[in-house]
Amino acid sequence: MKIHEYQAKEILRQFGVPTPRGVPCFTVAEAETAAHTLGGAAWVVKAQIHAGGRGKGGGVKVARSADEVNEYAAQVLGMHLVTHQTGMEGQLVRRLLIEEGAQIAQEFYVGMVIDRSRQRVVLMASSEGGMEIEEVAAHTPEKIRKLWIDPATGLADAEADGIARSIGIPDVALHDARACLQGLYRAFVEKDATLAEINPLVLTAQQRVVALDAKINFDDNALFRHPEIVALRDLDEENPAEIEASKFDLSYIALDGDIGCLVNGAGLAMATMDIIKLYGGSPANFLDVGGGATTEKVTEAFKLMLKNPHLKAILVNIFGGIMKCDVIAEGVVAAAREVRLTVPLVVRLEGTNVDLGKKILAESGLPIISAGNMADAAQQVVAAAKG
Repeated sequence: MKIHEYQAKEILRQFGVPTPRGVPCFTVAEAETAAHTLGGAAWVVKAQIHAGGRGKGGGVKVARSADEVNEYAAQVLGMHLVTHQTGMEGQLVRRLLIEEGAQIAQEFYVGMVIDRSRQRVVLMASSEGGMEIEEVAAHTPEKIRKLWIDPATGLADAEADGIARSIGIPDVALHDARACLQGLYRAFVEKDATLAEINPLVLTAQQRVVALDAKINFDDNALFRHPEIVALRDLDEENPAEIEASKFDLSYIALDGDIGCLVNGAGLAMATMDIIKLYGGSPANFLDVGGGATTEKVTEAFKLMLKNPHLKAILVNIFGGIMKCDVIAEGVVAAAREVRLTVPLVVRLEGTNVDLGKKILAESGLPIISAGNMADAAQQVVAAAKG
């Protein structure tokens, strides 16, 4: 789950991370009022969408007067902001953050993710703040410092100070830097984050260390522990099909291809998309119905896929363990009839009750293409989509 920058900063402040004062706004009038409330001589008008690269796309502007705040707020609110993370269609800006200006002396990057190979949170830091960390990693990897944090002890003072010094933060600002890094780590762990990023973390002209931007993503599987995080969810920023899928406990992610995929198990779903690509096709979605799919869930899965106007064929790929093949076959038949399926449907079944499942499909009277194995299934669905 993703949240907006201003929400991430609210969380970081709870853990002692200093941030600029700011006010979230939904209208131009609110933005102008926020500037007067904050005071000062400069303000930053920042689009709030769930994507990076907002500045390059024209979604971050520095205003030197209240009139400019008004002008920039009117420009940014309602625009379709296009960044490298939104795709060419862009994302509609519905919220702004009006923030006090800062006198920036230096910019840094700090972020945390889970390194599953080491089973620890890894802190990444760089002197190249303001840049995308992927670009830094690709062109100047030596400028990224990494520290794997022992979960038993947390981020120690000496470790935080060492990382801060290694990226060029002066000794006079080490106390602030330590508070930022340790606060970021505590927020990451206590809120069950999968990503926590401050880019840029800045050293101001007054030698203070401040989180000028913030991004936090959360583990969906841990949200039951955090109703306060769930309350921050902005459905306007999410794909409507993915929102609908969550109501039926379906793991669904929309992609840009034309072959729908309905699979049980995330690993098999990934393999299914890979083999479709191998044979020249392009998956339209990731869709995992899980191990306990009912006829209702399968029907809803078909409805979700059919909402894609570019869909040309569907591949159902099931390995029956907990999920029995006859149950999924009954669900597929019922779903195909209910939605009046108009695109080719290829089904590959294997596992528990596979013969019974194939019998149900064969006797359904529906034009279902039966496949013997994954390669056969992928070849047939790619051919169907192209034909």
